Amino acid sequence: MANAFRTMPSPVGVLTLVANDTGLVAILWENDAPDRVRLGAMVAQTDHPILAETERQLSAYFAGTLTRFSIALDFHGTEFQKSVWAALLTIPFGETRSYGEIARQIGRPGAVRAVGAANGRNPISIIAPCHRVIGSNGALTGFAGGLEAKERLLALEGARLL
Repeated sequence: MANAFRTMPSPVGVLTLVANDTGLVAILWENDAPDRVRLGAMVAQTDHPILAETERQLSAYFAGTLTRFSIALDFHGTEFQKSVWAALLTIPFGETRSYGEIARQIGRPGAVRAVGAANGRNPISIIAPCHRVIGSNGALTGFAGGLEAKERLLALEGARLL
C-alpha cells in the first residue's frame, strides 16, 4: 500500500508530510536528498487524518504555541537507527544534546559517528528533533534541512547551545 503525502509551507521551506494508516512516516525538506529517506510509492492525499493533524500541530509549533507533539509515529529503519530516533524524542523543547550524549544515552558511548549517521537519516524531522543535536563544542553541524533551517528551529525554541 502506498504512503499518503501532502505538502505544507513553513518558515523553513515547503515540507512534505508522509503517513500510512499507522502513523507519520516522514517529514521531508524542500531540497531533501532523494535517497536520504526511502519511502517507496506515495500518493497525494490531502484529507488523510494523520497528515491533517501533523500540519495542524506543525503550524502551532511554528506559531510558538506548541512545544510538544502528539502524533502517532511509524519509524522504519534499523534497530540502531530506531534507538537513536527514540532518544531524539526525549530531548526537551528548547534544549540541545551532543552526538556523544545521545551515544551514551543509548548505551553505545563509542558510536558517536554512527549516531551522527542515524541522526542524518531521521525520517521525521522537527517532530523527532534532530535539529536539537549539535557538536560537542556547541557548533551547529550537518542537517538535512540545511544549517540555516537548523538555526531557525533552535532560535524558535529559544535553545541555548552547549
